[in-house]
Amino acid sequence: MTEAGLDTPDATATARSAARARLADREGFLAWLFLLPTVVYIIALVAVPFCLAIAFAFSDVTGGDPSYDWAGLTNFRRVFDDEVFWQSLRNTFVFTVVSMVCIVVLGKVLANILIADFRGKWIVRFLVLLPWTTPVALSSITWLWLLHSIYSPIDWVLRTVGLIDGHMYWLGRPNLAMVSIIAVHVWRLVPLAAVIMMVGLLSIPRDIEEAARIDGAGYWRRMFEVTIPLTFPLIAVAALFGAIFTFTDMAVVQVLTGGKPENSTHVLASWSYTRGIGGGDIGQGAVIALFLFPLLLAAAVLILRAVRRMETL
Repeated sequence: MTEAGLDTPDATATARSAARARLADREGFLAWLFLLPTVVYIIALVAVPFCLAIAFAFSDVTGGDPSYDWAGLTNFRRVFDDEVFWQSLRNTFVFTVVSMVCIVVLGKVLANILIADFRGKWIVRFLVLLPWTTPVALSSITWLWLLHSIYSPIDWVLRTVGLIDGHMYWLGRPNLAMVSIIAVHVWRLVPLAAVIMMVGLLSIPRDIEEAARIDGAGYWRRMFEVTIPLTFPLIAVAALFGAIFTFTDMAVVQVLTGGKPENSTHVLASWSYTRGIGGGDIGQGAVIALFLFPLLLAAAVLILRAVRRMETL
């Protein structure tokens, strides 16, 4: 009995170790275990705020009176009667479409430059990534100084070369202010798109490129018949990220113009913040924010469908 008593703990430990080993080999269990942090993150920071926004949209909650009272569709009617909301909606579409086109085109050009073999390319890649790694508020403040109405270095250079006589007032004129916001946003996101596309370009087998050259295909023919089709899924991913970041971005608008002049540069995200937080009308701010969801969903579905079609070709 003594020997049996001594063997029992060892046998139990061995059985537990074997059970843990079997548990670690179960792919289904490991999949859910690794997905759990992501699920918790999405529920805590996406699902819960989204449900609160829906609840606030049908209430009369304000910054001065946080008590919840059912208001029905009152907030929706007030938002639809707001001219600034429609202006913000138009600005959001213009901001997103122009930014995405510029990001994809310039990202593709920059990716082609970054994969070229030249001395110091690692330093160049590091410098290219700086706009993306720099905090958006800090980089926007830098551009706020560069686009200053009186002390702008850009205006000084343009005056020096004789292209302008006075000041451009980049952030003081509605059209120029919107162009400036788009330019700064594109400057921030082009490095990310370039890195994504660079990965796709580096994954193209050299045999295909060499076969195209042997067949007499020039640069542009190889670009449109070989490079772009093979890297289209990654180009679509870059466009998807660009759309998401553009739809939801308000930092550049808030820092550069704050929606001015005369609320002409507001996008949905910045107008939602201005009405809901700055103005204290939580209900209207929630209604405006909810309009971001169907736009983002539509953009994601269209791009992912395009990727799936390309993969089945």
